[in-house]
This record gives sequence, C-alpha cells and structure tokens, in this order.
Amino acid sequence: MDGRTPHSAGAPRRAAIAAFVGTTIEWYDFYVYATAAALIFGDLFFPESTDPLVALMASFATYAVGFFARPLGGIVFGHFGDRVGRKSALVVTLLMMGVATFLVGLLPTYETIGVLAPIALVTLRVVQGLAVGGEWGGAVLMAVEHAPEKNRTFFGGFAQLGNPAGALLATGAFSLVTAAGDDVLRTWGWRIPFLASAVLVLVGLFIRLRVEESPVFRQVLAEKPVALPIKEALRTSWRTILLGIGTLPVAIGGYYIATTFLLAYSTGPEVGASEQLVLNGLSFASFVELVATLGVSWLGDRFGTRRVVAIGLAAVALLAFPQFMVMGSGNAFLIFLMLGAMRLAMSATYGPIATLLAEMYAPKVRYTAMSLAYQVAGAVFGGLSPLAATALVKAGGGGPVPAILLLIAMCVLSLVCLAFAPRHRDAVPQPAVPGHALS
Repeated sequence: MDGRTPHSAGAPRRAAIAAFVGTTIEWYDFYVYATAAALIFGDLFFPESTDPLVALMASFATYAVGFFARPLGGIVFGHFGDRVGRKSALVVTLLMMGVATFLVGLLPTYETIGVLAPIALVTLRVVQGLAVGGEWGGAVLMAVEHAPEKNRTFFGGFAQLGNPAGALLATGAFSLVTAAGDDVLRTWGWRIPFLASAVLVLVGLFIRLRVEESPVFRQVLAEKPVALPIKEALRTSWRTILLGIGTLPVAIGGYYIATTFLLAYSTGPEVGASEQLVLNGLSFASFVELVATLGVSWLGDRFGTRRVVAIGLAAVALLAFPQFMVMGSGNAFLIFLMLGAMRLAMSATYGPIATLLAEMYAPKVRYTAMSLAYQVAGAVFGGLSPLAATALVKAGGGGPVPAILLLIAMCVLSLVCLAFAPRHRDAVPQPAVPGHALS
C-alpha cells in the first residue's frame, strides 16, 4: 500500500479503542505492583528492617527499578516501532507485561526462600519496566496518528484513559482483597490481583491484533525509515527531548506522590488513616480521572492543548497542601473530595500530554524520541518521587511539608518547559470523522 493512501474511516475508532484497552491492561499491571509496594511488599520481601519507614523505602526502591528500566524499553521498542511498525511493538510489550505480572503473583516471599525472593521480585519488575517503557509510545501513536488533525488531542486521550482505568482496577482489586481482612491480604490475597492479569492480557491481544498500522508510519515506510532511530533522534532532537522530559514531572512523578506515596504516608504511623478508607478514596479519584480525561482532552482541541495543561499544573500546585492536610482528619467526605479534586487537576496535565508530546517530534524518529522523553521522565520523576518524598519526610521529622514542596517544584518546572515546547504537524491524508463519534 502506498504510504499516502488514506486509511479506512473506521481506523481511528479501532485505534482509539485498542489504545485504551491495551494501556488499561499495561497500567493495571504496573499499578498493582505499586499498590502492593505501598501496602505489603515491605513486610513480605524486606522483613529484616526494624524501622517500618526503612522497609517502606526498600519496597519503593524495588518499585523504582521498573521506572529505571523504562528508558531502555523505550529505546528498544522505539527502534522497532520506528523501523518495523507501531503495531508489532505493542503486541510484544503487552505479552511481556502480562507474563511478568502473573509471575509476581506466584513468587514465594522472603520467609520461604530468603534473599532470592526480593531478587526475583526485582527481576520481574525490570521486565515490567521494559514492557511499559516500550508500550506507551506505541499506544499513543496508534491513537494520535490515526486521528483527524482537529481531533488529535481527543483521540490521544484514549491512550491516556488507560492510566486511570488501570489504576481504578488495581486499587479496586486491592480494596476488595483488604475487605476480606488483613490476614487474607498478607497470606495469599495479595496474589489475586497479579494472577488476574492473565485474563486481561488475552483480551488486550485480541483487540490489538485487529488494528491497522498507522497511516503516518506507512508514509515513513514509503520514504524509508532511518537506520538507527535513537542516533537520529539524539542528533536532531536532543533539545526537544530535554524539553519533553521537563514537561512531564507532574504528569508522571506528581501522580505517584499523590497516589503511591500518599497511600503509604497516610496509612503509616505518622497519620494512621484507615487502609480501606484511603484505598476507597483512591479508587474514587481514579474514577474521577477516568471520567475527566476525555473531557480535558476535548478541551485541548477546542482551547489549546498547552493552555489546558498549564491550568492543570496551576491547580495541582494550589491543591498540594489541602490534599495532605485532610488525610489525618478521618473525615471520609473531605478525603474523597480532595483526592477527587487533585486527580481532576492531574487529568488536565496528563490527558492532553500524549498528543502534545507526539507532536513535538518528526514521524521518522517519533516513537523513539517521545518514548525516550517520557520514559526518562518516568525513571527520574516517577521512579524516584515516592522514594524522594519518603526520604524528605523522614529527614524533616515526619511532617508532609517537604513532599508538598517537592510537588509544587515539579509544577514550576513543567510550566517553564511547556512554554518552550515546539510542535510538528504531519501532512498525511485523513478520513473525515464527524465530531467525536466513535460508534
């Protein structure tokens, strides 16, 4: 097929749905681990420490390993995505993530096999990191590159929709398990959310295999892909990659401060909030983001992607203090209200960012360049944020102020880099898609 032949009118819809389902499964797998790291992995895999905060830091360090593997996954699968195709890279990454998550659910704990338990946990976390590092960029590009020009932010939002959906499934799964009691959670119940991943992966594979390759990549094939995308990306787009990294601290790292770290801190000895209450609140917040993501992405098409993201960043900075202050109140209404408000603000920093980041780079190196920017940001800001926030809180005597100031500093950095972010427009024929109809 010629690279400039328009794709079928139903392709944007199929690509959007496949992006949503696939990223939901990938992020479910990733967040199941994050939730377990916050709640129980410190006790199950790092029990020798007598200080609960130190055990939590060890658990978060293992959690961070997955983020450090993500840039390598972005480079490896970005190479194949820019040379062979977006679709093939997505199928492989989904299989990798599913197998790794399922095996975590089968792992013996430290009590059974000693030091081999955390080693095996770290190894599987690396595989998870490689998979999600390669998956996100491809899922975004399948949605964005299939979409009509005027609706790109909205269609790109479907890939981002997988994040809150995956988080909702993950926290919801653990909320159900904790409802059965602490003994069930800590003996065998924690394994259920990991083992359930196998069913989700089969569904995701079925849907992704039915999607066409993107028309933008078909044009790249017609014009001959570059031999080494990472080399070309670093040669021609290194400044833009740095700007891409700088736009993402809140969209990636801030999210984990407001979820993973907040869960661990608020249910720890300093605050003592109920695990069930906070998990339910985070499930509600994930639902808020799930509902809001497409809305803020639609607003990005109407009023400007950068404007919507900037408003979201300002709102996150304003909500940082009240978010943490209400956690020790025991007032379910206030906790749910603040968790929901913060996630609404963060949806504005995350939903439109897929299209914003994709449009910063030329198609021939786009998968590699945007994956590298996103995954380096993930390693630095996502992987280290809970660990850094925990260390700062410990150094500051236990109060949440250092973590709050860290989140506000991330907002400032994101705003500065957003102001300088460039935009690349593709010239590929697109089918007419009336409004935002996906039926």
